[in-house]
Amino acid sequence: MTAEEITKYLTELNDELRLMDIRGEVSLYGGAVMCLAFKARPATKDVDAIFEPVKEIRNASHRIAEKHNLTLDWLNLAVKMFVVDHPRQVLFDLSNLIVTVPDADYLLAMKMLALRADTEDENDAEFLIKRLGLTKPQEVLAIVADYYPKKEVKHKTVLWLDDYFAQ
Repeated sequence: MTAEEITKYLTELNDELRLMDIRGEVSLYGGAVMCLAFKARPATKDVDAIFEPVKEIRNASHRIAEKHNLTLDWLNLAVKMFVVDHPRQVLFDLSNLIVTVPDADYLLAMKMLALRADTEDENDAEFLIKRLGLTKPQEVLAIVADYYPKKEVKHKTVLWLDDYFAQ
């Protein structure tokens, strides 16, 4: 999904909520933020988010999926178990839907904990490190520790950071 498509689907989600006379909130994560907020890449495969009210937004997103021949989980809650308290910025404030995104440092912390091969995680992490002006692995690890003090960064991620900053 491109940034334009995501924007279109979120606008349609707003329209669906308006028809139901419901106000909702969607907080975006992952690739959707990289596309929409940071314009760091052209597309993402799905939209990772947390949202309220869950049932109504899930039903509305299914209607949008059917209309546009998307997978039913184009807007999904898979990220929910990884999200901790963090600041968010309003990306869109529509009539019945507020769309928020995390700050770059929080998204970097999430990327560092995930850092999966065969995904955009490494490219996203590089973009976020540059955006934040970080110059040492310890600065990145400190951000992760600020948000996730009880999580341990994988050894392969520490090695990746060492390699990245050695360039």
